[in-house]
Amino acid sequence: MILSCQNITKSFDGKTIVSDANFHIEDQEKAAIVGINGAGKTTLLNIIMGKLSPDSGTVALSKGKTIGYLEQHPVLNSDHTIYDELMSVKSYLVAMEQQIRDMEHEMKHKSGAMLEQLMEQYSRLTTQFEMENGYSYKSELTGVLKGLGFDEAEYDKPINTLSGGQKTRVALGKLLLLSPDIILLDEPTNHLDMNAIRWLENYLINYKGAVLIVSHDRYFLNRIAQKIIEVDAGKVMTFTGNYSDYAEKKQQLRISRMNAYLNQQRELKHQQEVIDKLKSFNREKSIKRAESREKMLSKVEILEKPSETRSDMRITLAPKITSGNDVLFVENLTKSFDSEILFTDLSFSCKRGEHVAIIGDNGTGKTTILKIINGLLPAEQGEIKIGTNVHIGYYDQEHHVLHMNKTIYDEIADSYPNLTITEIRNVLAAFLFTEDDVFKLISECSGGERGRISLAKLMLSEANFLILDEPTNHLDIISKEILENALNNYEGTILYVSHDRYFINQTAHRILELENGKLTNYLGNYDYYLEKKLQLTGETAQQATLAGNHYAVTASKASQNDSSSDLLSEGKADWKAQKEQQAKQRKLENDFKKTEAEIEALETRQTEIDAEMASPDICTNVAKLTELSREKETLEAKLSSLYETWELLSEQIHP
Repeated sequence: MILSCQNITKSFDGKTIVSDANFHIEDQEKAAIVGINGAGKTTLLNIIMGKLSPDSGTVALSKGKTIGYLEQHPVLNSDHTIYDELMSVKSYLVAMEQQIRDMEHEMKHKSGAMLEQLMEQYSRLTTQFEMENGYSYKSELTGVLKGLGFDEAEYDKPINTLSGGQKTRVALGKLLLLSPDIILLDEPTNHLDMNAIRWLENYLINYKGAVLIVSHDRYFLNRIAQKIIEVDAGKVMTFTGNYSDYAEKKQQLRISRMNAYLNQQRELKHQQEVIDKLKSFNREKSIKRAESREKMLSKVEILEKPSETRSDMRITLAPKITSGNDVLFVENLTKSFDSEILFTDLSFSCKRGEHVAIIGDNGTGKTTILKIINGLLPAEQGEIKIGTNVHIGYYDQEHHVLHMNKTIYDEIADSYPNLTITEIRNVLAAFLFTEDDVFKLISECSGGERGRISLAKLMLSEANFLILDEPTNHLDIISKEILENALNNYEGTILYVSHDRYFINQTAHRILELENGKLTNYLGNYDYYLEKKLQLTGETAQQATLAGNHYAVTASKASQNDSSSDLLSEGKADWKAQKEQQAKQRKLENDFKKTEAEIEALETRQTEIDAEMASPDICTNVAKLTELSREKETLEAKLSSLYETWELLSEQIHP
């Protein structure tokens, strides 16, 4: 074990973020922390790094082990170039290399014992240099730079001139070159394109140390994570496996908890009904039994109702009218900026109902294509035709469609003036904006909040052609899944740009890859695209893996066919047992109803006897009184037996 977190609790302003959290990381283990925005994931990383102190609990790093941390927004101010900034990590090797060169020069002027002593020092130093990978540190450095998407022409750029995303990539590169025993990464894929993300995946998979990641990139987590640490409503739980394994286990656990809650609620209701019934029998023995049951009931630990999977956020995308079959036609599109050609002669089309994803490296012009289609940028040449009855709904990753000086409420009210106050409130509540939240200025909203406002406007547009630019940016995993479900149920046409491979896998029917200024069409989702891409690039090892997966599926189907007769026999046996159980249950219920009817009839007769014995005609008739009294005693004996039977049957029906 390299890292241990025990009983970590942290609160801010009286609100508990994490309560009694326990988890650990093994040597060389790859783990991930997941949870909705604001759950406390980054808080945990900061506690581990000592940037925050827990209210209680301890963090222990194994003796002699090193730890490195990449924050979401690292502070990196330097006059160094990109290359020199990364080289600073290897400064000890640079110094060692210079010392070796100096020794080699000095050897030419030494002899005898002094030369022998110098040779021994030289041998020790070169051995250490080799063990520290000194002979290949420059190639390692350039490999990291290229892997993270830096061109050689950018190596001499000063750090202080870089964008926030570029600085994050430099900070990530420095951390990887440091090679600590455990790396903590907070949203490392946010500023990487697909190629860089794939490179980072392979780097981390083969990394000799341990890795702890906070990320919303489910595809990334599926490839890397061996363990998922979930933060949910302050509670921390650990699941073995990758993200898909976690999601499946989480769903099973939620179903199990919901079933346990519903079963307990049914049992509590049944027990209360039995108590009320026993009290209604109005006899000492029954009342004592009722009191005994009440005492037992008061000691039961009531289960909390499991929260739904963010059912409070609701997205329904529905076109107002149906478009024609030909939705979009783009021909010979060309665009350049400052003499730099982005793309030339691009041609593609979209048919009604298609979900088309445009993918490619950063800076290739994906967003530019969407802006040209929406009329936000002019094309240098080319033709764009929008089909009959096509109404476009546009989601802009930079949220230029939002007005920063407006409140959230006014943004919706001004865009859709026919909506009532109640309707606007209901729409905003569906996107988690309630009470005074709706009067918050959009300029003060987080990226995730602006994303939800844009999605709300998109839903209200009732458009039949959605053009989306990075719609999952700033959304947590659950919000992404809600959006995926909405898009998959959408009957209109979708054209979008995204680097979220999991999202593309879930929603795309077709992929257009923009590479070297040209578009290549792949008919399928991201996994299909990747398989075809690997075939085209001749990466046979990965092809073999894909083929192996296909073989495993085929073999599994064959195995299922071979065992079909066994399953049929088992199915018949299960069906017979089920029918027998159903028959037994029906008999119990019939006996129970019959017993209740008999009790009701006898209790009614008891009431009649009491009335008769009190009547003037009978209260003086000793013979009749004696007869009625004996009948009442017989009834009470029968009722006593029936009460016992009723209670027994009640327990059997509701075990």
